[in-house]
Amino acid sequence: MKEIFKAVQVTDDVWWVGAIDWNIRDFHGYQTKRGSTYNAYLILADKITLIDTVKAHFRGEMMARIASVVDPARIEYIVSNHSEMDHSGSLPEVIKEVNPEKVFASAVGAKTLKELFTFDREITAVKDGETLSLGNRTLTFMETRMLHWPDSMVSYLNEEQLLFSQDAFGMHLASSERFADECDPAILAYEAATYYANIVLPFSPLVLKLIEKVTAAGLVFRTIAPDHGPIWRKETGGIIGSYAKWAAQRPEARAVVVYATMWHSTEKMARAIGEGLAAGGLHVKLMSMDEVHRSDVAYELMGAGAIAVGSPTLNNHLLPNMADVLTYLKGLKPRNLIGAAFGSYGWSGEAVKEIEEILTEMKVEKAGEGIRARNVPVAEVLTRCYDLGRTMAEKVRCRL
Repeated sequence: MKEIFKAVQVTDDVWWVGAIDWNIRDFHGYQTKRGSTYNAYLILADKITLIDTVKAHFRGEMMARIASVVDPARIEYIVSNHSEMDHSGSLPEVIKEVNPEKVFASAVGAKTLKELFTFDREITAVKDGETLSLGNRTLTFMETRMLHWPDSMVSYLNEEQLLFSQDAFGMHLASSERFADECDPAILAYEAATYYANIVLPFSPLVLKLIEKVTAAGLVFRTIAPDHGPIWRKETGGIIGSYAKWAAQRPEARAVVVYATMWHSTEKMARAIGEGLAAGGLHVKLMSMDEVHRSDVAYELMGAGAIAVGSPTLNNHLLPNMADVLTYLKGLKPRNLIGAAFGSYGWSGEAVKEIEEILTEMKVEKAGEGIRARNVPVAEVLTRCYDLGRTMAEKVRCRL
């Protein structure tokens, strides 16, 4: 019988042996509209080495791809760069089937894997900067703690100048194309940015430190092989440059107005604020949480200079879908934002105060007092909303 699932050659000695998940649409609250991949890589060195595995459900697909180039029983080493179960889920069964000589992970990774699974062997912990001889090839390990788990590390194949970057430089994109240069550039740019905004953004200070560390070490990356999405084999500096830009979080002349509405009163306020922001020279995006997903807001907010948040009051609180998106954004820790709160109410009106408290927790600079409208915003209230937008725009432009 012909092999259905086949490996894809990355370099002379490296093969992609991962799996494509065409159907996943949610990843820890992040909407993955185009599915994803779980990338694993096989190094055909003197000591054949498997870099990461795949989600448990896809183990058979990965093993079939491995078998298309080499007998899996010949694998001597397995390296776990990241113990999250989309990369380690099939590891226990693979170890039983392959019986490798050794399994490597970072010190925290070795501990985490033991907490997640039951193994019949020790996981060998490696240190930052440690090297591993594969005979005719050498791997160098670099710890990348909290990018984006405490156990995270990357592996560098010296002779190929190839970086196995685990979750860094990846994206959630199911595709029959394995390489970034084969993909639609517009889709590539969007998915790389939305992945950063929804997963990597909270760790931006660590991203900048890591880029400095790698630059100082003089490492060259001819190929970057992440654990999700396509492989970067051309213009690898482009994605590294994008990460440096996104991590810096320098404000741009853009604003996001995110709101929910019951009977369109808060929506009218949102539109007036949006007009004021636009009149002040900012590019504006209005986003109703009745229509968009939280991860879309995270994407639009990355690099923005301002955020205006609006909600009616329901049962003495902001609407549930606004509580949802604000909790999500608070965890992502966007920085360098000017902000304001607004909303309509019938008889109590606590939502605006709640929003302001959350924005303060997010370290958003307040542009002015929140605006409340009882029942329906009259002309005077809408004018105040417009003026608030103009004020926000002025404050943003002073920062550019």
